Amino acid sequence: MYYLCPMGKLTDSLNMASKLSPYKIWNGSKVLFSYQLSRITGTPNHMGLPVSISFEPTTSCNLRCPQCPSGLRQFTRDTGMLKSDFFKEVIDEFARHLAYLTFYFQGEPYLNPGFLEMVKYASSKRIYTATSTNAHYLTPEVAKKTVESGLDRLIISIDGTTQETYSSYRIGGKLDKVLEGAKNVAEWKRKLKSKTPHLIFQFLVVKANEHQVPEVKALAKEIGIDEVRLKTVQIYDYENGSPLIPEQQKYSRYKMDASGKYAIKNKLLNHCWRMWNSCVITWDGNVVPCCFDKDASHPMGNVKEQPFKQLWNNDNYRRFRQSLLKSRKEIDICKNCTEGTKVWG
Repeated sequence: MYYLCPMGKLTDSLNMASKLSPYKIWNGSKVLFSYQLSRITGTPNHMGLPVSISFEPTTSCNLRCPQCPSGLRQFTRDTGMLKSDFFKEVIDEFARHLAYLTFYFQGEPYLNPGFLEMVKYASSKRIYTATSTNAHYLTPEVAKKTVESGLDRLIISIDGTTQETYSSYRIGGKLDKVLEGAKNVAEWKRKLKSKTPHLIFQFLVVKANEHQVPEVKALAKEIGIDEVRLKTVQIYDYENGSPLIPEQQKYSRYKMDASGKYAIKNKLLNHCWRMWNSCVITWDGNVVPCCFDKDASHPMGNVKEQPFKQLWNNDNYRRFRQSLLKSRKEIDICKNCTEGTKVWG
């Protein structure tokens, strides 16, 4: 990651810390202890409740990105919009122990008409809120409401500094709208004298745009973005390579082996912090292990059918955690995991 303003990092960290309570710290300590105990014993032990969750506002998206099931319209699961009443019920159950809410899974959050009202509700519960957007809907009015909602972090996907490179991956997207939306939010932050949201440009590095990494940093600084993050592209069928894979190894999630086939660079160790400290809740209430289960193929249960506290340690979760501790490489959604392959700009 590349911080354009060191004070921005400090401000964001202090803001996150301000959301904590003694109970949240105690809960997080229990989660961390049980995770380390599970690693040592090879047996899933779990104490506490999630420190962080991802909640899906919608599966809909206006773009057609080639490695995204939402963009490709290739979900096998039900698709739809998160309802505000249901969201509030879940947040009320989570509020005491939850420190961080990622308001994103699949789809474009701003397509949900109730999105910012739900952000405001979570913020009122002193939960740190973050989302990721392609920024095509950040008109001046929506940008103002975004700042006023209390959203703590806004990640804007910008995968090129020219329309040609941007649209080579963000199919159907307009770079000028992305830049306009980013400027609108930065301007309303200044007008309202708000320290939030912490603005991040997320740059998905592919072969077509890897030469533009210095340019996106300069562009972010000009607009008033707080941070630039470089992200490796996920390829579903990566063994035979892809035109998307960058030439520079530091920007790639994959490397070629002696046989000429591609393999993921990081070693899949038999443990994963995500399975102890967080989970994903889909728009219709299914709880899945993490953000790599994009099609919700490993449902642990549904929060519309049972309280989360019962679900968090049910048989499905215990079996999944046990299989992960035994042989993580055999779990399909783990095979493309970016843990250990983050790009630091």
